[in-house]
Amino acid sequence: MTDSSAYTPPKVWSWDQPSGGTFANINRPVASPTHDKELPVGRHPLQLYSLGTPNGVKVTIMLEELLALGHSGAEYDAWFINIGKGDQFGSGFVDINPNAKIPAMLDRSGATPIRIFESGAILMHLAEKFGELLPREAGARAECLSWLFWQMGSAPFVGGGFGHFYAYAPTKIEYAINRYAMETKRQLDVLDRRLAESEYVAGDTYTLADIAIWPWYGIVAQGKAYNAGEFLNVQEYTHLQRWTAMIAARPAVKRGRIVNTSQGDAATVLIERHAASDFNGKILG
Repeated sequence: MTDSSAYTPPKVWSWDQPSGGTFANINRPVASPTHDKELPVGRHPLQLYSLGTPNGVKVTIMLEELLALGHSGAEYDAWFINIGKGDQFGSGFVDINPNAKIPAMLDRSGATPIRIFESGAILMHLAEKFGELLPREAGARAECLSWLFWQMGSAPFVGGGFGHFYAYAPTKIEYAINRYAMETKRQLDVLDRRLAESEYVAGDTYTLADIAIWPWYGIVAQGKAYNAGEFLNVQEYTHLQRWTAMIAARPAVKRGRIVNTSQGDAATVLIERHAASDFNGKILG
């Protein structure tokens, strides 16, 4: 294989041209806000500012699972952050997440609001706050957290790596697609082998590890990410297929997966969520 687009990096990189690709208009090498914009605040203790990407869906599934377990304190307002229009670079959002990425949350249940950013941190905060979905026994807790941090560290290779070069990059680069397809399939194999010996990712019990991993790898296994199911031959991961179907059937997952989504039929998306009644009339598939 030869590379017909030879490139010699300069001694010092400079941002002098758009990067190209689907998200070129929101990529930039600085982190400061681009505009002043306060965030809305609803009536619930938990204020979520997000979008229905895999990282955002983790949190809404977690919240819906907590509500299903009877924790009324997990009621939340989910505000839509349109990253295509740069909402994440507003001053109010950057105040909560200096990294300017969704999701971000304010926990206003106490005397002083607490900001939490990074999806894994939000899941841990909620699990510890309500005493659910994170085992307390030391060994089981370690297993659960190991898989949580596996997902946090591994998924960028799937999304920013494979997904970018396979689906979003302005040109198809064989080396890049092959490199990240290989790593994506290796990760799918990691999960498939684990799920051959365990009902859920972290053991015999549903935990935040499943909640964190499913929006990324479950969707990939269903062939719904990047239109790449056939390319990645996802059906060969039979244990992963069992698991993703089982998680997808959970009522809280069906609710959480549509929150802060805007792409699709009006009956299958929920741009903002402010009450349980907002799901009335929605098709929860």
